[in-house]
Amino acid sequence: MANTDLHPRGVYCAAMTPLTEDYAPDHAAFVAHAKGLLDQGSDGIALLGTTGEANSFSTAQRKALLEAAVEGGIAPARLMPGTGVPALMETVDLTRHAVALGVPAVVMLPPFYYKTASDEGLFAAYSEVIERVGDDRLKVVLYHIPHISGVAISHGLIERLRARYPDTVTGIKDSAGDFANMEAIIARFPGFAVLTGADPLMLPLLKIGGAGCITATSNLVAADLATVYRGYDDPAQAEAVEAAQARVTAARERVVGPAQMATIKALLAQATGNAGWNRLCPPLLPLSADERARLLDA
Repeated sequence: MANTDLHPRGVYCAAMTPLTEDYAPDHAAFVAHAKGLLDQGSDGIALLGTTGEANSFSTAQRKALLEAAVEGGIAPARLMPGTGVPALMETVDLTRHAVALGVPAVVMLPPFYYKTASDEGLFAAYSEVIERVGDDRLKVVLYHIPHISGVAISHGLIERLRARYPDTVTGIKDSAGDFANMEAIIARFPGFAVLTGADPLMLPLLKIGGAGCITATSNLVAADLATVYRGYDDPAQAEAVEAAQARVTAARERVVGPAQMATIKALLAQATGNAGWNRLCPPLLPLSADERARLLDA
């Protein structure tokens, strides 16, 4: 069921994007994949993020994929697209487009080209986007992935944005893998939705007040993550949760590493019988035939 709270909560899949031979998003395959993830228990689809290769696509391609998802029958309330890019007005455009389609929340990277940007500069950038979109329906999930973006979301920045936009800046996706940082955010900002980007950390995060996850491995184990999320605080479900958590951890360990996206895509190609899932947009590369054979044999 879609979350109707102001704050995003639940299991969101950082959905992979299937590609055509021209490295464009394959709309039909994506919609089928997203619907399958929802059927397996995902609360929502976090499309057009790092895992979804968003920064390899043009603005027009990103808009078209989001439109295809809505037109394909996925409720806008269950979609959480990434809209943050280095260009301020492009971020405004992508965010305004999402809200106009009825999408309530977006995941927003900081402008990440200038690695030495100060918190003052980042606050100005986020403020400009929120003010220029100018829509009370907008909910922003900040995106902290400093090992990729090179730009961290500090606690001071969260505090300033929460003070200025308490009904808009409602959560953060923390993909740094630092549990202590997530724990500190929960303690410092009660009610702020903290979602982990690392699948095995969702269970311990939920136990201290976390909101859920936005993860890549959920492309493969959405049902298990849903079991963990829905049963983590129910003693009657303890055995099922423990077994599901073990499968989540095993799946994460199977795919984690520099070729994570290529590995997950290879497994999706095997599961669906659609070899097109193996494609990634350069500079990202698919697994070699030998690497794929070793993965599937294992």
